[in-house]
Amino acid sequence: MIPESMVEAYQRDGVIVVPEVLDADTLQRVRGVIAELVAGAANVSEHTDVYDLEPSHTPENPRVRRIKTPHKVHPIFDEIVRSQPVIEILTQLIGPGLRLHGSKLNMKSAQYGSPVEWHQDWAFYPHTNDDILAIGVLLDDCDLENGPMLVTPGTHTGETMWNHHGEDGCFAGLIDPDLIQDEIKRAVPCMGKAGSMSFHHVRALHGSAMNTSNRPRNLLLYEVAASDAWPLAGVKDFEEFNSRLLAGPPVIAPRLTDVPARMPLPPPKRQGSIYETQSASKKSYFTRAA
Repeated sequence: MIPESMVEAYQRDGVIVVPEVLDADTLQRVRGVIAELVAGAANVSEHTDVYDLEPSHTPENPRVRRIKTPHKVHPIFDEIVRSQPVIEILTQLIGPGLRLHGSKLNMKSAQYGSPVEWHQDWAFYPHTNDDILAIGVLLDDCDLENGPMLVTPGTHTGETMWNHHGEDGCFAGLIDPDLIQDEIKRAVPCMGKAGSMSFHHVRALHGSAMNTSNRPRNLLLYEVAASDAWPLAGVKDFEEFNSRLLAGPPVIAPRLTDVPARMPLPPPKRQGSIYETQSASKKSYFTRAA
């Protein structure tokens, strides 16, 4: 359980970092699994259902920037999000009914780990209500040098919903940085020891720079929604939808709240991960690797 002061901070700021939630044994095991997955990338030369590759990837020198839906790739990733400490924190922040929306493992390798441009997760998957957050599991010690996630406090409330579409009218997965200079200046880094976890609201503005340090910064991300938050894009497979319940019974009555929303349509010119979607934009804030 986290203290009430942390719950209040999340409600006020839209982001908190809880120190060292993941135990040392699980941390060691998950690092071993990741090493095996990265080694396996030597067998691929382009993006797959599992791997999103760095532009500089070669089979001889595997470079992975994301493992897609890791909770489907190896049981340990499903185990982490369903663990008692995580469920207890989620219950305090969202409520008793919880559903896993998705997962990803962003891998910011030393010297070349790709940046993520400023965005709100809400732009990618609007729901009937915004009791939704993302957990960021720090798998490495994270400080200012190795590309921490930056979140702007207070951007998760009111009518704050920025345009994530490009000049061509298609979804671009990022915000024109010229429109959010004041918000960028107020952003705070989510840092801590390996095993710590950040929790940020689905509408909180965030991004992260390229990792220019000589240390990795792997971030395991889970998107978790209240069980009565239904995706506006619809539910294709009701059985699969319910298989992602983390706590509470199935719900068939969506809770509707008055929150601003824009659909991520028309779809981006470059389909795939957020990296591919954002790469089509003419504007960027963070420096990208050559």
